[in-house]
This record gives sequence, structure tokens and C-alpha cells, in this order.
Amino acid sequence: MTSPNRQLVLQSRPKGMLAPGDLQLKETPLPELQEGQALAKVKYLSIDPTMRIWMAMDSYLPAVAIGEVMRSLGFAEIVESRHPDYKKGDRVSGLTGLQEYVVLDSKASHSLLQKVPKIPFVSDTVFLGVLGLNGLTAFFGMEIAQPKKGETLVVSAAAGATGSVVGQIGKIHGCRVVGIAGSDEKCAWITKDLGFDAAINYKHPDWKTKLAAATPNGIDIDFENVGGEIMETVLGRMNLHGRVVVCGLISGYNKEDPGLASFANVLVKRLRVEGFIVLDYASRFMEAGTQLAQWKMFGKIKDRETIVEGLEKTPDAINMLFTGANTGKLIVKV
Repeated sequence: MTSPNRQLVLQSRPKGMLAPGDLQLKETPLPELQEGQALAKVKYLSIDPTMRIWMAMDSYLPAVAIGEVMRSLGFAEIVESRHPDYKKGDRVSGLTGLQEYVVLDSKASHSLLQKVPKIPFVSDTVFLGVLGLNGLTAFFGMEIAQPKKGETLVVSAAAGATGSVVGQIGKIHGCRVVGIAGSDEKCAWITKDLGFDAAINYKHPDWKTKLAAATPNGIDIDFENVGGEIMETVLGRMNLHGRVVVCGLISGYNKEDPGLASFANVLVKRLRVEGFIVLDYASRFMEAGTQLAQWKMFGKIKDRETIVEGLEKTPDAINMLFTGANTGKLIVKV
């Protein structure tokens, strides 16, 4: 292959929203494949809030180093192979990085770059959403939540790639599901299309009153994606011995001091609060993926995608996560 590889490398650690130049587009020549290597062409990139953390600090993964290709999940197709496990035409998803091509190496760990099957009537992009880490995150987070029929589940960032699946899993388990989202259009989508019982637009001045009205029997489960004022308000309506599943705190990702909700409610209401990272469940991904695929095939889980065209538009796409400009799974088509 003689094509150059276009890559987005981390040039500077963002302060707040991504600024021009924080990610820099550069071209590098593709290496000649060695024995035990395969070359994959990246077709789609998954745009996730955690990328903003990876740019800024060490977390459950080390921060991306300045000058390195920016870490990201993606979907790719093998175009050339000298690797025993891959042949031309195989499709893989996992950590591709923000680039047009990725080299798979048998000597390197590619536990997060796995072959994906061809499923009839299912698009490639579903492996970055419902059948990707977002769907898996929702699945295992709800396992922690232990939902019971008749309980009230509140989901923040409910029209996002993870929150939208969480709410639908809640309905499968017989919960009353209330979503919190940032526009009337998103609220209409999660209630009319996804089956949420109620939706609250937190940008309306009376959203706290509406949340109270939508949860007359209090809240048993908080699936927390946002943090900040939204989390504070939800915790204030939790029932005794409620469960709080902390998946993300996106409201603070662009701030120097993200802040944490008051723990007074945790104490007084005897809440069980558990954070989790989906990578902890890697050994069970196949089990969860099989269940999610069945739910999707039987129409119990629906999804929506916002697709941005072009690798060079990726910085704008990342910022969309924090302005609420996307509905459902946000993807860049390379």
C-alpha cells in the first residue's frame, strides 16, 4: 500500500472545549507489513466523552502523550494481512486511534481489537453503539443497578449512546423510566420511540419541578452520566436504600475542578453508590453482546446515530458531545 496514513495527533492538552490545533492532522507513510502483522482501513470512529479525559489526565488508562495518535475506538476492515488470525475482508472493532489505517501486530496486545461478525440487516456502525462499548456499558451498569419490576429508574444524558440503551433495558425489566436530556426533540425521541415513561428537558427553568412530578414515588435507581447539579437534584429524590450507578460525570470533563455531588444524601438515604469501567467486564463481552443483539433483533432496543463525515471534522465532533448537538451514538465516517 502506498497511500499515506492521515492521523490526528494530540498537540496540546485542551483547556475547556477543544480549540483549533489541540488535535493536529498529519500524514505519515504506511509501514511495510512484517510477518505477523495486518493492515486495517478505518471506516468509522466512535466519539465518546471519555476521550476528553484521555487528553487531559491519567485515569483508568494513561493519558495520551503529546505527539501520539489520539486514542479512540473504531471500526475497520483488513486490507492486507501477514497475520495468522486475519484475512483480507475481515472486520474488526476496538482501539484504532484517530487515523485512516491501523496496523495489527501479533506481538502487541490487541485485546480491544476484535473480529466482528456479519449480521444480516445490521449496519457496521452498530458495533460502535448498541453492540459496542456503549451497549456493553449500559448492560453491565444495569446489572450493577439490579432493577426490579415497578421501581423508578432515572437516566441522565438519556438521549446519548449509553443512556438511551440503559432506559430501554430498564423498560425490559419492568421499571418506570424517566430520562433527563437537553432538548425537547431528544425528550420526544426517548418517550415516543424508545418507550421511556417520561422525559425532562434540564434546560427548562422548571425542570426540577417536572422531575418531581415525573417521580411521584421517589427514585430507586440513578444511572448517572452527568454529575453536577443534575446529580445533586436526582440524589435529593432518591428513596431509602436506592442505588446510584456512576457511569460518567460529563458535566465536569471540560472543567479544571469538576466538583462532586454532596454526600449528605448518600448518608441520610443509605444509598449504595458504585462506579464502574466497562473494561472490567471484558471476559463477559460475548455474553452481553449476544443478549443485546437478541434484544435489538426483536425490536426491544432501538437506536439512532449522528454521523459526521471526514476525519478532519473529528475535533468538531468531540465538541458536539459537550454542546448536546448529537442524538444517540456520535460517529465520524472516515
